[in-house]
Amino acid sequence: MYTQDVIAAVCDEIKALLLEKNRKYGDSALNPIRVFSKSDTEEQIKVRIDDKLNRLRNLKPDDTEDTVTDLIGYLILLRVKQRMKGDAPIDNIETNPSINSSWSKI
Repeated sequence: MYTQDVIAAVCDEIKALLLEKNRKYGDSALNPIRVFSKSDTEEQIKVRIDDKLNRLRNLKPDDTEDTVTDLIGYLILLRVKQRMKGDAPIDNIETNPSINSSWSKI
C-alpha cells in the first residue's frame, strides 16, 4: 500500500499547487488575456509543455524536480481544457459516479 500512499501524496501536492497558482494568477492558463498571442488556449498550453520538455532535456538530473512538477501541472491543465471544451464535459465529473470517485481520490 506504500506506493498508493505516495501516489496520493504526489497528486495532492500537484492539486494544491495548481489551485494556489489559480488563486494567485486568476484563471490565466485557461483564460489568458491575449495581449500578444492570439492562439487558442489549448495551443498555448501545449507550447508551455514543449518549453518544459525542452528544459528537461537540457537540465542536469538533479535540477529537474521543479520542471517535472510544472510539466505535470500543464498536462493536467491541458486535460482540464479538453474536458471543458467538450471532449469530456466537466459536468460529467459530478454526475458520473466512477469519474467522481476517481477525482475525489486526487
